[in-house]
Amino acid sequence: MKRRFLFLFLFVALALSASPVFPAAIEEAIAPRPFGTFSIVAYDEKTGDLGVAVASKFLAVGGVVPWAQAGVGAVATQAWAHPGYGPRGLALLKEGVAPEAAIAQLTADDPEREQRQVGMVDARGRAAAFTGKKTFGFAGHRIGRGYVCQGNILAGEKVLAAMAEAFETSTGELADRLLAALHAGERAGGDKRGRQSAALLVVRAGGGFAGLNDRFIDLRVDDHVQPVQELFRLLGLHQKFYPRE
Repeated sequence: MKRRFLFLFLFVALALSASPVFPAAIEEAIAPRPFGTFSIVAYDEKTGDLGVAVASKFLAVGGVVPWAQAGVGAVATQAWAHPGYGPRGLALLKEGVAPEAAIAQLTADDPEREQRQVGMVDARGRAAAFTGKKTFGFAGHRIGRGYVCQGNILAGEKVLAAMAEAFETSTGELADRLLAALHAGERAGGDKRGRQSAALLVVRAGGGFAGLNDRFIDLRVDDHVQPVQELFRLLGLHQKFYPRE
């Protein structure tokens, strides 16, 4: 009996000390990977709304990229995304720091900054962006009046051009124009790896549920074969539940 227990003890000890071995498919699934994404951050000078729309071949992109605060600004952090850029960026904007200077502060002490991408707009319509030199191509950004389009691992610069044109020429409220830009970017090729998730965030003072916060529209599609189209459907449902005045 003692010999059996000794054998069992030695077997368990060896099993625990051994390095885990995963099948290749599992290793690939859990390994860190570049964050290919295209997004737009924007300000609506008519309503004061601020927002972000984003799509990616990445699970639940809405949980990482978009950040916004009514009366302050909006931030999209992507590529090798740094979630801290969202709250820290908004805090700087709230202090009155201009977007370009805020981004400079965020990236100054970040050793991984050349792998980052960030776009920012404030409640005055000032916009700025940063695309690190080591982000995966095609990567870039386009700054316009009150908005920034940006992306990495894109089908090409045509994606940003299509987004900018769609935003500038579309009509309706900010949510409609943000989705128009996102749809145009997808039609131009979007994330060249494919589609998986999308999100839309629009903030408005007192615009949230029961007027108790600023989350006017906060919609996410975490995993879908057509995430941008599904986002359009969800926005339609949102407008039925919360009719516009």
